Amino acid sequence: MMLKTQNITSSDYNLVIDQLNDWWGGRQMTDMLPRLFFKHFQESSFIIKDKEQVLGFLIGFISQSNPQIAYVHFIGVNPNFRNKHIGRTLYSTFFETVKNKGARQVECVTSPSNISSVNFHKQIGFNMIEGDSGNEQGLSYFKDYDGPNEHRVLLQFSL
Repeated sequence: MMLKTQNITSSDYNLVIDQLNDWWGGRQMTDMLPRLFFKHFQESSFIIKDKEQVLGFLIGFISQSNPQIAYVHFIGVNPNFRNKHIGRTLYSTFFETVKNKGARQVECVTSPSNISSVNFHKQIGFNMIEGDSGNEQGLSYFKDYDGPNEHRVLLQFSL
């Protein structure tokens, strides 16, 4: 399968949102991905499609507070196409794009319960940052990072 990565567009929003919760087994994920990401972060966000079927996407941006840091807000791969290097391809495109714009580090967070996400990120070279309080399923995390009981594992990648 030939993977063609392209910048995300506003018109991709409905294609992604319509199936997002299904990709996460019915878990409510659409609230984390408002349309504004598809409208305002197109230069640093990417999608892989086969005709009109979304195989995967990555929403990311360079920090306005520290332009040497880029942040991946969301990455998703269609469950029917996992283990086909779609996530790696999206990250590779993102790394190249933000590095060319001056970023030297990429950060992302995930839930300590999302072991597959942590493992994927570690496999592609992210390092887990030591958390401030707990350890869940063997993972160090930051307690209440995104609000009460919203613990997060912080991951970093050096470009």
